[in-house]
Amino acid sequence: MSNLKLGVKVVGAHDLMPKDGQGSCSAFVELHFDGQTFRTTTKDTDLNPVWNEKFYFIVTDPSKLPNLTLDAFVYHLNKSNNNKVCLGKVRLTGTSFVPYSDAVVLHYPLEKKFTFSRVKGELGLKVFVTDDPSIKSPNQLPAVEPSMNIDQHSTQDQSPASFTNSILNIFSRKKNVSRHTFHNVPKSNQEKGHQPSPSADAKSTVDYGMHGKKSGPPPLRVMHAYGGSSSPMDYALKETSPFLGGGRVVGGRVIRGNRPVSTYDLVEPMHYLFVRVVRARDLPSKGVTGGLDPYVEVKVGNFKGITKHYEKTQEPEWNQVFAFSKDSLQSTKVEVVVKDKGMLLDEAVGTVRFDLHDVPTRVPPDSPLAPEWYRIDKGGDKKKGELMLAVWFGTQADEAFPDAWHSDALFPGEISSFAYAQIRSKVYHSPRLWYVRVRVIEAQDLLVSENSQMSDAYVKVQIGNQILKTKSVQSRTMSLRWDEELMFVAAEPFEEPLILSVENRIGPNKDETIGAVVIPLTKVDKRADDRIIHTRWYNLEESMSSAMDGEQEKKKEKDKFFSRLHLSICLDGGYHVFDGSTYYSSDLRASSKQLWKKSIGFLELGILGVDGLHPMKTREGRGASDTYCVAKYGQKWIRTRTIIDSLSPKFNEQYTWEVFDPATVLTVGVFDNGHLNSSDGNKDLIIGKIRIRISTLQTGRVYTNSYPLLVLHPSGVKKMGELHLAIRFSCYSMVDLMNLYFKPHLPKMHYKRPLNIMEQEKLRHQAVNVVAARLSRAEPPLRKEVVEYMSDTDSHLWSMRRSKANFYRLMAVFSGILSVVRWLGEVCAWKNPVTTVLAHILFLMLVCFPELILPTMFLYIFAIGMWNWRFRPRYPPHMNTRLSYADAVTPNELDEEFDTFPTSKSSDVVRWRYDRLRSVAGRIQSVVGDLATQGERIQALVSWRDPRASAMFMAFCFVAAVVLYMTPFQMPILLGGFYLMRHPMFRSKIPPAPVNFFRRLPALTDSML
Repeated sequence: MSNLKLGVKVVGAHDLMPKDGQGSCSAFVELHFDGQTFRTTTKDTDLNPVWNEKFYFIVTDPSKLPNLTLDAFVYHLNKSNNNKVCLGKVRLTGTSFVPYSDAVVLHYPLEKKFTFSRVKGELGLKVFVTDDPSIKSPNQLPAVEPSMNIDQHSTQDQSPASFTNSILNIFSRKKNVSRHTFHNVPKSNQEKGHQPSPSADAKSTVDYGMHGKKSGPPPLRVMHAYGGSSSPMDYALKETSPFLGGGRVVGGRVIRGNRPVSTYDLVEPMHYLFVRVVRARDLPSKGVTGGLDPYVEVKVGNFKGITKHYEKTQEPEWNQVFAFSKDSLQSTKVEVVVKDKGMLLDEAVGTVRFDLHDVPTRVPPDSPLAPEWYRIDKGGDKKKGELMLAVWFGTQADEAFPDAWHSDALFPGEISSFAYAQIRSKVYHSPRLWYVRVRVIEAQDLLVSENSQMSDAYVKVQIGNQILKTKSVQSRTMSLRWDEELMFVAAEPFEEPLILSVENRIGPNKDETIGAVVIPLTKVDKRADDRIIHTRWYNLEESMSSAMDGEQEKKKEKDKFFSRLHLSICLDGGYHVFDGSTYYSSDLRASSKQLWKKSIGFLELGILGVDGLHPMKTREGRGASDTYCVAKYGQKWIRTRTIIDSLSPKFNEQYTWEVFDPATVLTVGVFDNGHLNSSDGNKDLIIGKIRIRISTLQTGRVYTNSYPLLVLHPSGVKKMGELHLAIRFSCYSMVDLMNLYFKPHLPKMHYKRPLNIMEQEKLRHQAVNVVAARLSRAEPPLRKEVVEYMSDTDSHLWSMRRSKANFYRLMAVFSGILSVVRWLGEVCAWKNPVTTVLAHILFLMLVCFPELILPTMFLYIFAIGMWNWRFRPRYPPHMNTRLSYADAVTPNELDEEFDTFPTSKSSDVVRWRYDRLRSVAGRIQSVVGDLATQGERIQALVSWRDPRASAMFMAFCFVAAVVLYMTPFQMPILLGGFYLMRHPMFRSKIPPAPVNFFRRLPALTDSML
């Protein structure tokens, strides 16, 4: 029997809903897992109860653990009638259970148990699995009072889900599956091994064992994104009407107010008190040595900002700006204190005070406020020394705002300079990327060592971390020929050189360098078209070190014999280098600036804030999140400032991009900053992202919407919060914008000399790595995980969920054709005689007057388009869980999608997935084979594989040609149409003669092995 147990430590709850009529509640927690039930003790009259009680459930079948769920219900005990009222619930799936060593206490927001329940608060749990045999469980748990009654009736949310019978029966689904809601789930860890014993930690807590009846194993569940409280409306995009800098936005129109219009008209105005500390002079000396280590402390109420300190100087220069939120000011004065940094205690040198009522207000585009010299004083006495300051009120439109120290974006108290650098807003420009085309033609006069001979030689080409090799060739002479072309991605400025080395394989996993050459990319020819690049011979150095140093450059001119490499190298500027998914590209311009066209307009984005965030970490025993946003469009990336310790951060930052093509996509992502406490080791956590295609925006309209942040977790899809944005697209000329729709989508080189799909995917992956490496060197850096998530680097990986979603998308595309086919079948079957008669009349008119066919067709399409205009979308599209097939994905499919590449699963799991893939591929193979069979039967009509069938078909064709020469073409069309639409009384249940003749034709299946 397995010793595996599921441990649950109920830590406590926070901010529960009062239920006793006196503003409090008596709470306890019930845990349900695999038919086993536990209950904590009851904490009377406490909205923030603390239990610290542990429970252990028996896991009878470890293989079914990922399919099991743990439910934690928080109840209020009404002692007057022994009823219990549900205060909320938390549901965790088996894929989130981790070993004891990896488990941490997480505070999960309570969700509704029923549709109309009112809940609030958080429940702190620590869930882990352990196989420690020393953990012994008592035979039973303190019994739950049998007289307790539930104040509400439970409901069961089950809906049958059946797969649509389609022409390609490839995928299958389970029927009658239950819908489940999945909430805040920690990261899954599948590592196996010995688990440390939690018995030592269990001494300070109450341990309970397993009790209750064991139910049978549950069936496989399909996870739905909209069960329970997470209805589809929670995932819908919502239109808002905020009051922005330009006025209130109602229905996309800006209603101007009485206040002056701000330059930041797409964000809500936020007022700040700015204090610029420039420098000091003539500061008094301190101590025996007369030295002074000065720094400045700016205090406004409870907020305090500190500059860096200088050692042994009386005329320091800081030039640092502090921004204090006006809404949070708790004082009418601001104090600027000059202090001396001491070993044990810092001593005040002097103070400058300002009354906030006397501080001026600056409104851009006014010039910056000029700083002034202020004499410092201490205790009312004027001291030696002056401080240059500037104090004013302003908004986020002030040019000092991005680099300022923000009081609403930092930890309470002093922070490190590294943390300060991590929270600032910044604008980044990704490097301009080029394709490097290297054609390795041949090598001559190669010199090998005395103890080796030429066997398999190849050329290794390297630019930075990109390494490619040519095929290996063999030759008895010292001259080799490859004639192979390789492509790389390089970024301006070209810091990494092109390194080529000729390698000779002299043994297994043992290569010898014959010669090497280093070519700076700055000396390589550039081209913007498909003109021929002249080849060149390059001399090879004997070793890589000499090739890098170039020591023998002068000596080569005197050498009579040397090895040479024949190359053709160029920088291809006629292509657009994709640094993201081709479906969500934000820039389609070529690498060469000579091919750039003028912009057609500009895009303005106002990032207002995020509401309803889920906690991404724990801080001081409660959930917290340090949030910032990243937006990417073209070569311009922006990063907002980090709002610390807030689940509803307000950014109100506005940015602008030039637009060169409407068929591009703006991507906005939200992340949790993981680098505030340490400079390495942590990663920024993903909260969610949205995409907005520019062509879906009306020009001049302001779109103010709240976008749901949906993320797919190993436990299912989850809404992490709502991102509030204001977007406006403006164009310079509507004629130029319309004309752009008829021009090529990509630069001409993509059509003159196209790249194959596999090569383009490899280059895209290299481009993402180059961009991530460059942006990670900025300050503050954009981390690699952020760039990869924004660029959709994993979009090409296999996923059963994506495959099903794409299949259903394909079926939706052909649904109109299938509907027409079904309608024609009903007409032919005379299901509705009136419709069939009208179809006969319409068919007769079109045949007799064929010139009406095309006008009727286009008029019908026009009518459909104008009818759909009434139902046109009023806002940009957003993430759709149904379209993504995220609402019915199974746990096994999610586990496969989140698996690493290459896989980290056991061989049994990989074997099962491979067998399933073979089964699906077998169905696809059968469908493709059936389609090929029908095509081969058509070819068999004239290929004489069946001589009798071909002879009869030739005779039919000859007779048909003679008859059609003598009769109008309308006659056979009318006869054929009326024959197909004949009444069922003239039809036979057996197939007609042409169908029988076609099915008897031979195919090439007889010749297949």
